[in-house]
Amino acid sequence: MTSKFRQQFSPRHVILPVIHVVDQAQAERNAHIAHDAGADGVFLINHDIASSVLLEVYAALTAVFPHWWLGVNCLDLDAAATFATVPPGMAGVWVDNAEIDETRADQPAAERVQRAQQQHGWNGLYFGGVAFKYQREVADLGVAAQTAVAYMDVITTSGPGTGHAASVAKIRTMKQAIGNHPLAIASGITPENVGDYLPYADCFLVATGISHRFDQFDPARVQALVQRIRS
Repeated sequence: MTSKFRQQFSPRHVILPVIHVVDQAQAERNAHIAHDAGADGVFLINHDIASSVLLEVYAALTAVFPHWWLGVNCLDLDAAATFATVPPGMAGVWVDNAEIDETRADQPAAERVQRAQQQHGWNGLYFGGVAFKYQREVADLGVAAQTAVAYMDVITTSGPGTGHAASVAKIRTMKQAIGNHPLAIASGITPENVGDYLPYADCFLVATGISHRFDQFDPARVQALVQRIRS
């Protein structure tokens, strides 16, 4: 059966630049850069603003880009609270901690997130953080990834910190454990290193590696990343 991710996206590799939102004008400016370069969509993420403001910016951008994929990561909310807060019809949600515990046979925390999705009629794509930066250390990458398949549309992992690349061995191990289930990388990807990950990753969530400052994309680097992946 075709996954929800593949029903949404046809390219072999999906490119979703990540906008660190300051305000609507800045977010819209960066979205245009990503859109014009041929990215498949963008994620909006908050650092210094509340999730309520982030969702206002999201609503404004859906009017500007009505047929383009837009998702959010509300850093000030946990996964269940995010699904209780985001508007119906949103294309995608990404959370840094999807509450997977590979040391347990049952998954009560991940199931709580599932119930929140069901209660609030969630129908978009769920990008769940597994073995993600600044979260607890994962004991077994393969088991964690296998466990996560049942709870999210796109297993989303990272390197050890913002702007730091994941080891290719980590990405290979996780992909081998999940087979055709989609795997995204959300840190450390650049136009220069992305080729190392193309055999394993399905989706790239990129900010630092295509930016000339924290909140501003570099158009040339966005274009270089898209061209490298598409080629």
